[in-house]
Amino acid sequence: MTAHDAPRPPTAGADADRLARVALTWLTEPGTRSVFRLVQRHGAVDTLALLRDGGACDNALRETVATRLTAGDPVAVATEALERADRLGARLVTPADDEWPAPVGDLRRLVLHGATRKVDRETDPPLCFWVRGAWPLAEALDRSVAVVGARAASGYGLHVGTELAYGLAERGWTVVSGGAFGVDAAAHRGALSAGGLTVAVLACGLDRPYPIGNTALFDRIADTGLLVSEWLPGAEPLRPRFLIRNRVIAAATRGSVLVEASARSGATQTLRRALAIARRAMVVPGPVTSAMSVGAHELLRENPDARLVTGLAQVLEEVGRIGSDLAPPVRGPERTRDQLDDEAATVLESLPRRGVTAVDDIAARSRVAVRTALRKLALLEALGLVVRHADGYALAAAGAARRP
Repeated sequence: MTAHDAPRPPTAGADADRLARVALTWLTEPGTRSVFRLVQRHGAVDTLALLRDGGACDNALRETVATRLTAGDPVAVATEALERADRLGARLVTPADDEWPAPVGDLRRLVLHGATRKVDRETDPPLCFWVRGAWPLAEALDRSVAVVGARAASGYGLHVGTELAYGLAERGWTVVSGGAFGVDAAAHRGALSAGGLTVAVLACGLDRPYPIGNTALFDRIADTGLLVSEWLPGAEPLRPRFLIRNRVIAAATRGSVLVEASARSGATQTLRRALAIARRAMVVPGPVTSAMSVGAHELLRENPDARLVTGLAQVLEEVGRIGSDLAPPVRGPERTRDQLDDEAATVLESLPRRGVTAVDDIAARSRVAVRTALRKLALLEALGLVVRHADGYALAAAGAARRP
């Protein structure tokens, strides 16, 4: 029996739609623009039938589908995947479900100008998600921030990623990342340490999360947060899938923070996708001598909409409600002399480091009237900056020490 002779899916109903979406994801990679638009126009069931009958709208898609059909019947594969997910304790989420994260729909307007690679052109919304964990997907992602960065992170990058994620989780934000070594893992662990919610978006099947060295971490995330993937259970973590996955991280969250990235880091692509759909894109600066800072700094140079952030308060200001999460201005420690007006500051500066100076001399040195000098000297004395003597005024010991 050929693939075209294989049993067809049911022609109507929610179950048929779900099965068809899984089959379409197996036939073509997630994000395929022509497939998504066919589904929007005809529905998943009719699109699957059309593709199986060789009716793809372009040659490349037709060849892809024909080649894939030689590997098996998409309906049978989809049915097996659903059964496998059930055994895994995972579920399928589609746009018909209440927990579908609506913001990923913004990917339909994602265009990366000058894109030549397929992974940069095929960036449409997902057809479905596989989810492991108890939280409703949309609720978990409603108030979320992505923290992403280099796999080969430095101690600095690991520290910053952990601290940012801990602070976000402590304030009720979901921390989203890709589960990789380095900054991703630090972000997940930071959120878990704070007792918060974290979501790992994978580039492979939920039953074979990558990297395998993070298996214990993935189990912890599944227990208290969510593991999410577009790929069927059993799917391998192929290199292009990480970039395909990154568009979901960018779209599902309110903003993305980049913590360290080399010149060719995939993490920078998450922020480029965020920028393209008007999400907040934030970059933590690093040492200019570090190779792990090159990609982050170049992204700041090339994109005026990317924001430099140096701590949690600035991240919250970018993604929080306007007016309620403003970061305090960065200031040095406040000094007594900061309270002085211009004339009082001038009078103070006119006093020599040592010795007592008569009031007339102070007035002349500071170029103010004697009466003004007397008023300002009284203020300076009250603030403990000068000391009055019988024949004039002198700097207080602490004031003299602070003078440059």
